[in-house]
Amino acid sequence: MLLKQMAYYCNNKYLILGLTFLAFLFNLSCKEKESEQNVKEDELVMYQPSEMANLMNAFYVYNEALKEAINTGSELPEMPEYFDKIHTAKMTDKDGRTPIFQSFAPLYLDAQKAIKDTLDREILKQRYNATINLCISCHQTECVGPIPRIKKLIIN
Repeated sequence: MLLKQMAYYCNNKYLILGLTFLAFLFNLSCKEKESEQNVKEDELVMYQPSEMANLMNAFYVYNEALKEAINTGSELPEMPEYFDKIHTAKMTDKDGRTPIFQSFAPLYLDAQKAIKDTLDREILKQRYNATINLCISCHQTECVGPIPRIKKLIIN
């Protein structure tokens, strides 16, 4: 009888250890699922572009239209007046308005305005490409991410 009680006790001991281990694993699994859920909730937060990011996208769209007009020989679109906001638009990085950026901004606007100063299509392409290369030069020092996209604007 003593052997039966000891066997019963040992079996219960292993059973209790096994259940404790399973509870531990289950607890870990729940924490992983909870952390996955938190990550998914964080992913749902929509990116809000800064004023400057929106302005840069507007520059891109305008330059796409210019490129198309130059390539087809059609009338060039007017540069929007709100492009002057390059000097004041809120940036994603609060420290982004560096001296380098401040030196490139007026150069860009002047180059953008100068594109339309000639009717000669070859000179027009050169001025346009010079403006796009100015964008690339600035982005090489300030924000390299969009450079591949900007390079697509160059007229070959």
